[in-house]
Amino acid sequence: MALPATRDDGAALVTGASSGIGEEFARQLAKRGYNVVLVARRADRLDSLAKQLGPTGVRAEVETADLRDPEAVMRLPAQVAEKGLEVDFLVNNAGFGNYGAFAQSLLETQIGQIRVNVEALVTLTHQFLPPMLERGQGAVVNVASSAGLQPLPYEAVYAASKAFALNFSEALHVETRGTGVAVVAVNPGPVPTEWQAVAGLTEQPRFPPSVTTEQVVEEALSAVDKDKRSIIPGRLVRLSMLTTRAVPNTVKLPIIKRMNEPSGWRMSSGSSGS
Repeated sequence: MALPATRDDGAALVTGASSGIGEEFARQLAKRGYNVVLVARRADRLDSLAKQLGPTGVRAEVETADLRDPEAVMRLPAQVAEKGLEVDFLVNNAGFGNYGAFAQSLLETQIGQIRVNVEALVTLTHQFLPPMLERGQGAVVNVASSAGLQPLPYEAVYAASKAFALNFSEALHVETRGTGVAVVAVNPGPVPTEWQAVAGLTEQPRFPPSVTTEQVVEEALSAVDKDKRSIIPGRLVRLSMLTTRAVPNTVKLPIIKRMNEPSGWRMSSGSSGS
């Protein structure tokens, strides 16, 4: 199965396009001839990226939106249509995490993760997938995470949200098989981006080796081209995650807890262990 054909009134919509993996998706898709709709909260960064993509000869449109706001998410399809574009390639990349003990966290932050990592992903897929199916071509790439391959103490909601993204994507892949529309879940391991700072991580997680944003996007686009269901970018990361995935949670979770435990955190008196 080939990547969706480029066309004058078609576009790739990329959420979280202001930095990291989302920005790299926008760059690589533009190089392949796709018009791009850049979606994120930071208008200045989106405007700068759009100007950089101008010389590639494609349209680079900016839509500033906070995906924690369900109404802002629902407005996006109409805003894209007003520009005379149809989305042939949807990249649900926007997401954020929070590092620390769940019981000590802000509920607003945890709900925000669910709104961006789960609700916005489902809403945009539901809005843009049916027209792709009607046209008989398209692609949906949902950026999940290797964090979603197992429960993750101290990143409990983030890992759970990414497990949702993975299972949702794999189910849709089977539903849409043979329609000309690809649905792929991308599960990166640690990638050097701004994600760590936003999540409150001061050090790179001590799990698999990291991969670059370029490698993540290159392998993701190759997965779409080959109609794969899901991928873990990077050979070493893939080997590490597939090896640990076979270990029972009863054995794995106490080890993950110790490795991921925030500095200075201690379970309060009367709390149960993992």
